[in-house]
Amino acid sequence: MTFDLRHVPFSRFGSYMAFSRLAGKPGVEDGLYLRSVHGGVAHQVLFRLEVIDDGTPIPFVEQASPTLLRLAAAQGDIEICMPEQGMIRIRGSKVGLRLSRHPLPTREGWVYDTVTRNSDCRWSVNVRAALRQYMVTALHGDITVDAPWNAMYCDHIQIDFQPGPDGAFECAVEEYRSSWQAHDTTDSFDTCVRAVEAEFAEWEAAQVDIPVSLSEARRMAAYVNWSCVVAPEGRLQRPTMYMSKNWMDNVWSWDHCFNALALVYKNPDLAWDQFMVMFDTQDEFGALPDYINDLEIVWNFFKPPIHGWTLRRMLERSDAITNEQLAEAYGPLSRWTNWLTSYRDMDGDGLPEYNHGNDSGWDNATVFAHGVPIEAPDLAAFLVYQMDVLADVAQQLGKPAEADEWHRRADDLLALMLSAFWRGDHFVTRHAHTHQDIQSESLLPFMPIVLGRRLPEDVIRHLVAGLTQEGRFLTGHGVATEVPSSPYYQADGYWRGPIWAPSTMLIVDGLNAVGEVELARDLSRRFSAMVARSGMAENFDAFTGDGLRDRAYSWTSSVFLILAHDYCGEME
Repeated sequence: MTFDLRHVPFSRFGSYMAFSRLAGKPGVEDGLYLRSVHGGVAHQVLFRLEVIDDGTPIPFVEQASPTLLRLAAAQGDIEICMPEQGMIRIRGSKVGLRLSRHPLPTREGWVYDTVTRNSDCRWSVNVRAALRQYMVTALHGDITVDAPWNAMYCDHIQIDFQPGPDGAFECAVEEYRSSWQAHDTTDSFDTCVRAVEAEFAEWEAAQVDIPVSLSEARRMAAYVNWSCVVAPEGRLQRPTMYMSKNWMDNVWSWDHCFNALALVYKNPDLAWDQFMVMFDTQDEFGALPDYINDLEIVWNFFKPPIHGWTLRRMLERSDAITNEQLAEAYGPLSRWTNWLTSYRDMDGDGLPEYNHGNDSGWDNATVFAHGVPIEAPDLAAFLVYQMDVLADVAQQLGKPAEADEWHRRADDLLALMLSAFWRGDHFVTRHAHTHQDIQSESLLPFMPIVLGRRLPEDVIRHLVAGLTQEGRFLTGHGVATEVPSSPYYQADGYWRGPIWAPSTMLIVDGLNAVGEVELARDLSRRFSAMVARSGMAENFDAFTGDGLRDRAYSWTSSVFLILAHDYCGEME
């Protein structure tokens, strides 16, 4: 399997470094780059890579696979492997490699790029804008460094690795924060490649089984998820699967749920890490942040409380979750639920509110087109579900009184949700405070289908009819997030039209729960076929099925694996 570095970065499990081909980026010349995905960096770009022949850049093409990146030129080639999370090994035959960067300001506006010589074959590059330092070492062949000093920084940095008399060179690039400690580089390049191949093969084998016709997409999904993981560092206390190592290089407070669910079948320990990683940063009030990375925690928004739904689905798919783990999750999940009912119900009517589209995860959905805050049935439904799960967990942990209280609260909120939002044949959202209905053709009000048989039969019947009504949400590839005839519909409109993995997953799960098994299978097959053709994109054009926005998105990989495993059977 190979992939295009314009869309899918070359990286590895645990690493904060990634290789990408960048084109059309402001201030960045088109080319192949080594990038940083650490949080808070002023600039992700670390070095531009060029293949050189006798000091002159020459054309080359990239050939990227999960474990090896090859730069092929007419005169020779270069191979790149990442044997460890902070280490890159490179070798070349008959050609050389140039690493270059031009000084970029920090957030404070100063430029501090500095190169210092450690030995004849080893130089340290201090990249203040990336908050890290990089040791570059010539293991074989020659190294030359051009980095003229200009009072506070190097005017530019150019590091050339040239072949020795045998026509070959090898080098290493190591990332470090404050103090460099030498890695063992005695293993041959081929040994490093074989070790990474074995590691990825073990990871790939631990992914769920899906139809043979989707095996190539399964491999890509496995790679995207494997390569999206970063090591515990800073704010991250666990191995954490980022959404992407393109530009969505954070973990958001609902995205992580889908990744946990995809891993729980065969990798329950890492799945539990993904589920709990956001709760590690829960504040004293019970809130979960909008997103985190190794440096930052952002509190300006929240994300929908699908955590109870996720926990129940994880328990259904694995026997490995222990009572100790349930006890670990019960308190934080309770506080998260109580925060939403206590701190996001400003009008005191018992229905929590979204203060921005970002809170819902549907950032620009048309239910937010005419102002905020709003009250929405999906938020209430997720909380009803979460309270039901908390009741079950409390009962299992020997807390019957708390279980009864959670059941009571769930029943009361469900009754209030139906009274406030149901209009006889459809759900609406409404403005908080005035409680006026919002006119919208968004898919968001259909999300209460996740409650399954908790909903009255007539509600279920109308929701299913609304989802399948000809000319509305259903397309050849799945369920659009805005009715295509809506004046707000945009083919690449983010949550105003495109098909998304999380909305598909939640609707499929809800349809299955109400007995619409064949419809759930049909939507799963449409989505899976689209992903197999178009890749692990952030979202998809509802009519063409083409991938949109970020093209190496882990929650898409995760939902693809779940739906293909649970619903697809053998596909033609």
